[in-house]
Formats: sequence, C-alpha cells, structure tokens
Amino acid sequence: MEVKEFLITDPSIQRSAEIAKALGHPARIAILKILAQRTNCFCGDITEILPLAQSTVSQHLKALKSAGLISGTVEGVKTCYCLNPDGVRELQTVLSELSSELFKTCC
Repeated sequence: MEVKEFLITDPSIQRSAEIAKALGHPARIAILKILAQRTNCFCGDITEILPLAQSTVSQHLKALKSAGLISGTVEGVKTCYCLNPDGVRELQTVLSELSSELFKTCC
C-alpha cells in the first residue's frame, strides 16, 4: 500500500489542528457543553456555572471564538455567546474524517 505524503502546512491540516487546539482544555469543553444546553445565546456570567476567574473564562471564550466554534455579540454591557453552527459542523466533519482515517487500518 502506497503511503500518501502530507505537508503540515496544508491548510486543511492547519485548520484541523486549530480546532483541536481549541478543544485542548477541559474548561473549553465545559463551555461548549454549557452553550449546547441552551436554546438561545448565553448572556450571563459563565463564572457562576464554571468555577474559574472571569479573566480565565474570557481567555477560553476568546480561543473558542477564534477557532470559529462560538460566536459572541455585544448586547448592552454584556457579551452573549452562542455555538456557531458552521463551526460545530466543521468540528464534526474534522473529527469524523480523522476518526474514519484512523479506523481504516488500526481497528
């Protein structure tokens, strides 16, 4: 079987790594789960649900937003956060394709 060569500079590999990095902290997974439980955007204080400092939560929100997994809109003095449907679909595709490739030969 011929082994395909991959370049780590390939945009799809870079994007997959960006998404994986955004998922690389338990607080970020928890934030995604908090937002997934809602039928509308979350405009409250996530620190009331997640026992972390506001500055820490802000850093995690920034990483998730930068990866395109969540979106944030300013409403008055608060920023409201929602899951980004396009980002969540992209996450699903990335994980599905990767796991499919891994299972082809290993399991």
